[in-house]
Amino acid sequence: MEFLIYFILLALFAEIIGTVGGFGSSMLFVPIAGYFLDFHSVLGVTALYHLSSNISKIYFFREGFDKKLIINMGISSVIFVIIGALLSNYFPSKTLEILLAIFLILISLILLIFKSIKIQPTQTNSIFGGILSGFIAGLLGTGGAIRGITMAAFNLKTSVFIATSAVIDLGIDLSRSVVYTYNGFVHKDDLYLIPILLVVSIIGTFIGKKILEKLSEEQFKSTVLALILLTGCVTLGKFLF
Repeated sequence: MEFLIYFILLALFAEIIGTVGGFGSSMLFVPIAGYFLDFHSVLGVTALYHLSSNISKIYFFREGFDKKLIINMGISSVIFVIIGALLSNYFPSKTLEILLAIFLILISLILLIFKSIKIQPTQTNSIFGGILSGFIAGLLGTGGAIRGITMAAFNLKTSVFIATSAVIDLGIDLSRSVVYTYNGFVHKDDLYLIPILLVVSIIGTFIGKKILEKLSEEQFKSTVLALILLTGCVTLGKFLF
């Protein structure tokens, strides 16, 4: 019971932070869940959890979507998340968790140091961003930061940004859920967490939306990135010390 309470509170925290920061909850949820479950199980639970999380975001931020981005990024993301998810079956849990920690440290440092980093808003870049974010999401469980960097180039309204990202992520999660189930990452013993996480995702998204109404994304982003950096360092540290 104590495990469940901690898990729920940390998942709620990750959902709120992910909604406000624009990076998606998985950047915090995946490493946090790794303290409670083996990493392959984390991938399976995360994919199913994110299905409900993204449906919540689509509902709460349904004012509009960027259809062109959904097509360009969505199709490439879905194709490459399947490839990444298939490859995840060939790596031990420990290796994937170390790779995730390194990825979180690098991506957070890059975004903290080069705050003005921007790419050109072209079709080619949106497709390439979809390829990279999809592949990493399939292999390591989280690719939202790369998708966020790519989408930021198109200067979308916050509500459109979150809704468009959620639609793309929904396609990613549907695809990798099938592959992870095939890989044996979705275990019957963990399925009781899904309805709990569904409620967590709704509450977390709602709270995140309310916070966004009070703060600009930029005001919050540095704090979020610092938390992601800390999470990556702690995750890596447990294998080094």
